[in-house]
Amino acid sequence: MVNHLNPRARSKRQRLTLADVLIYIALVLLSLVCLYPLYQIFVASISDPAVVASRNGLVLWPVGVHFDAYKIVLNNQNILNGFRNTFFYMTLGTAFRYVVTALAAYPLSLRNAKLKRPLMLFMTFTMYFSGGLIPYYLLINNLGLMNTPWVLIIPGGVSVWDIIIMRTQFQSLPDSLMDAAHIDGATAPRILFSILLPLSKAVSAVLILFSVVGFWNMWFEPMIFLTQRSMYPLQSVLREILIDSNEHMLAGSKSAVNIKLDPASMNNAKLLIKYANIIVCTVPILAIYPFAQKHFVKGVMIGSLKG
Repeated sequence: MVNHLNPRARSKRQRLTLADVLIYIALVLLSLVCLYPLYQIFVASISDPAVVASRNGLVLWPVGVHFDAYKIVLNNQNILNGFRNTFFYMTLGTAFRYVVTALAAYPLSLRNAKLKRPLMLFMTFTMYFSGGLIPYYLLINNLGLMNTPWVLIIPGGVSVWDIIIMRTQFQSLPDSLMDAAHIDGATAPRILFSILLPLSKAVSAVLILFSVVGFWNMWFEPMIFLTQRSMYPLQSVLREILIDSNEHMLAGSKSAVNIKLDPASMNNAKLLIKYANIIVCTVPILAIYPFAQKHFVKGVMIGSLKG
C-alpha cells in the first residue's frame, strides 16, 4: 500500500526557511572563494603575458588567447617524469596504506580483543606527540631508505586517523554477520575481505581519496629524503619551477626552445608557464572528486552522533 503524503505536509517539507537560504548563500560564497583563484590562474595562463604582467596577474577574462605555455609544460620532461613518479607513489602507497589500515582496524574492532584499549591509547598518543624531524631523519637514514621510493611509501603506510575511522565502521556492522561467518567456518581473513570490506565501500572510498590526495600533494618528505631529481614527485618539480627563476627549470627540455611565445620579455613568459604548471598539476586530482562524491558524505560522517 502506497503511503501518499498530505499535500500540506509535502509543501511544508519542501518550503525553504530563512536559515536554508542563508546556508545556501554561504555555501555559494564559499564555493566562489575556493574556485576563483583557480579560475584566475587559468585565465592568466592562456592570456597575453604582457597584459597579465601589466595588470599584476588580475585578468577577469582571457585576453589574446593562446596555449603556448601549456605546450611548453607538456613538453617539459621534468613535469612528465614527475607525473610518472607521482602515479607510482600514489598507486603503490595507497594500496599499501589501505591494506595496513584494514588489517589493523579489524582486530581492534572485535568485542573480545585483548589489549584493545591499551593499543588504542598508544596509537592515539602518536597522533599528538612525535620525536621530531631530526630523529625521524636519522631513523630513515639508519633504515637505508634514503633516496629510495620506499621512503615515501612505507612511513606513510600507517595512519592512526584512518584506522580509527575504519574501526568505527567495522564496529557499526551487526555482530550477527561475524557470528554467522564463524559458525560457517570462515577464517579471520575471509571475514575481513569477503564480508567487512565489501560492506564498507563508502568508508573505503573516502580513505582511498584522502590517501590519493595526500600522495598527490606530497612535497615535504621528498624535499627532505630525496636528492635525485629523477625520483621527484610532481609537487617537488612544481615547487622548483615556482621558486627557481632559472630558464632551464622553466623550460625543462630543449623542445621548449622550438616553441616561441609572443611576450615582450622572458619574465612575462615565465609567469605564464608557472600558471600553466599550477593548472596541469591541480586539475587531475580535482577530476577524482566527482566519482567519489556519492560515497564522500556517508564515509566522512561514519560514527558521528545524530541529534
